[in-house]
Amino acid sequence: MSNDEIFAAAYRAHYWAVSRYVARRLQGRADEVEEVVAEVFTVAWRRRADLPAAPLPWLYGVARNCLANAVRGYGRRRRLVDRLGNDEAAHGRHVAAGPGTEAPGAWVHEALDRLSPADQEILRLAAWEELGAEEIAIALGCGRRAAAMRLHRARHRLREEIARLRPVTPAAQAPAGPGLATVDACLSEEPRHDR
Repeated sequence: MSNDEIFAAAYRAHYWAVSRYVARRLQGRADEVEEVVAEVFTVAWRRRADLPAAPLPWLYGVARNCLANAVRGYGRRRRLVDRLGNDEAAHGRHVAAGPGTEAPGAWVHEALDRLSPADQEILRLAAWEELGAEEIAIALGCGRRAAAMRLHRARHRLREEIARLRPVTPAAQAPAGPGLATVDACLSEEPRHDR
């Protein structure tokens, strides 16, 4: 099989997985998702001779780098808009959330948001992308043992944040609401099977 055919097969098989990966990390910025995904596959096309036999974790690694570039660009644009005084809050268009508007399971995201970006990424790779330690290592560009240790430590820190946000009371021994499956997946110490 030629490099072009290998790329085409990887594109067909993994386009939607890469799109979901990017979309979950650019919540609220759907207009940028397609641009980042296009950049991921542009890089993959240029490096099609380097595509591994199981390309998805490698594509996630490329997507991480493309996302970092997109986030930096977004930050530069945001700072420029702020300097120009075109901020929505400055024009009275800021909408404050009312009481009781917390989304179900928002506490899970709040606990995750309190972690470092590195911890957030490794937990998302394990829970959202359902990668095992071997695949996480490829996506992060580190060794398998380092990935497993980072995941273990990130899970521990997430448990601590959850305990701070949602202390267990005798009446409620487990948190309720959507997001519980994500928390369970993130906190599970059982190794995932490698695909």
